[in-house]
Amino acid sequence: MDRFDSSPETALKWYRDGTGAALATVVETWGSAPRRVGSQLVIGGDGRIEGSVSGGCVEGAVIVEALEAIEEGNARLLEFGVSDEDAFAVGLACGGTIRVLVEPVGKVLPEAMLAELVQARARREPLVYEVNVETGHRALRRNAHADRVRMDRSGFDEDGQTFVAVHNPPLRLIVVGAVHIAQALVPMARIAGYDPAIVDPREAFASDERFPGETILTDWPDEAVMKLGLDSRTAIVLLTHDPKLDDPALEAALSAGVFYIGALGSTRTHAKRVDRLTQAGFTQEQIARIHGPVGLDIGAASPAEIAVAILAQMTAVLRGKA
Repeated sequence: MDRFDSSPETALKWYRDGTGAALATVVETWGSAPRRVGSQLVIGGDGRIEGSVSGGCVEGAVIVEALEAIEEGNARLLEFGVSDEDAFAVGLACGGTIRVLVEPVGKVLPEAMLAELVQARARREPLVYEVNVETGHRALRRNAHADRVRMDRSGFDEDGQTFVAVHNPPLRLIVVGAVHIAQALVPMARIAGYDPAIVDPREAFASDERFPGETILTDWPDEAVMKLGLDSRTAIVLLTHDPKLDDPALEAALSAGVFYIGALGSTRTHAKRVDRLTQAGFTQEQIARIHGPVGLDIGAASPAEIAVAILAQMTAVLRGKA
């Protein structure tokens, strides 16, 4: 799903306020389709819309079909060819073909199932929604389709009939240490789809002037990370070089299910860190989760280059390549 896609929440709200709603989901694409598989458009019974399935190429036709589907109470699997001319208008070099599944809420997509999905998303709980486009069987599944969840890749299962929609929480990056590297890393991570937060009790470093518009916490790091919450869609990067600041957050991260832990420092610094954590009772397996020295070895020298190395390593770990 897209990072800030709120289509399920909107569909549930419109259905419950009596407007009626249908969810339209891109289930398959060929060629240079304008939107990725899993993208959604919600259509209200009064014609209002939110989201997108094609960037504007076929929305009009999908809306017409969705309004009829809401009225008739049936699902529809639509296929559209996007011409080169229409594709160029939304910024693509060539056209393609997309298939869109339209599901009215209530008569097709059960309200209770949609509500459960919305609640899981609010809890930052990864979930997949399965629908068999031939039989109409629908289900929510936890701890399933691990590869799809890791890759954020919705799509048809091997049977060619079961569409699997991955609903992952937004990616989050917690940076401990409002240093120069953080000033480069935070905007890069935001571009890559992360919701960043900066933690540093040193207010001279953690200032709005240095990080305009960003979430900044000046609590002690272990308290700050617990406020923010740690889960399988969170990365934490420690940049202070100061054990008094890094270690409390590091210990919290090791006890949680974050997907990435990176810590700045030389090989010698990391060896001392390992000794401290061992004395604190952490196992070798837990400590091995720490990427230290942080970042891929690309010969990075400047703060910006180090930030590139860190973000690249985060991506490789997230996608199962490291």
